[in-house]
Amino acid sequence: MQKETQRRILFVLSIKLVWLLILFFGNCARIRLKNRIRFDRLAEKKRGFLIVLWHGKMLLPIFVHRGQDITAMVSEHRDGEMIARSIHRLGYRTVRGSSTRGGLRAFQQMAARLRKAEVCALMPDGPRGPRHRLKMGTVLMAQRSGCPILPMTFAAKWAVTLKTWDGFTLWLPFSKTCVLYGKPLYVPPQLSAEEMELWRQKIENALNRLEEEARAVF
Repeated sequence: MQKETQRRILFVLSIKLVWLLILFFGNCARIRLKNRIRFDRLAEKKRGFLIVLWHGKMLLPIFVHRGQDITAMVSEHRDGEMIARSIHRLGYRTVRGSSTRGGLRAFQQMAARLRKAEVCALMPDGPRGPRHRLKMGTVLMAQRSGCPILPMTFAAKWAVTLKTWDGFTLWLPFSKTCVLYGKPLYVPPQLSAEEMELWRQKIENALNRLEEEARAVF
C-alpha cells in the first residue's frame, strides 16, 4: 500500500515536472517561425487539418502551439499518460491510442474531430518507432477525413539530442531555435493499395526533407 502511494506521488510529481520543463525550455528559447503562414492559412479556412511531426521533435511545437485547442494522439502506455496530462495543462486535448494499443478507437475519434474542422496532431513514427518511419494510419486518416497534412519540425543552434530511440531533441537555454512548417499535402480520396504506399512514402519523404531543411537553418 505504501509503495503504491509512493508511485502515485511520484507520478503526479513527474507530470508537473514535464509541464514545467516544457515551459522552462520554451520560454528560454529564442524562437523563429519559418513559413508559419502555411499553418495560419489552413487555420483561417476553418477546416480541419492534421499536423504531423517526428516523435523526437515534439517539444518546441508543443510549446509554440499551446492553448490553441489542438487535439493530439497520445499512446495508452504509462509514459503516454504522463505526456497526456502534461499537455492538458498547456491547453491541448487528446485522444488515446497508438499502433500498438487502442489504435482503432483513437483513429476513429481523431478522424471524427478532423471532420468537425478541428486541428489535430500526431507523431507517425510513435510510440516506439522505427524512427522516421511513417505508419500507414497517417495516410488513411488524411484520406478518410478529407483534411490536409501539414508537416512540422524544429531546429536549434545549440541542440541536445538524447540517446533514445527517437533521438529526442532539446536545446540549451537561450539558444536560437526555429520551428519549420512544410507544404500542406492533400491525399486523394480514392487510392489503390499501391497508390496508398506511394503516398505513405511521399509524406515520409516530405517530413525528412523538412528535417534536412531544419539542419541547414543553423
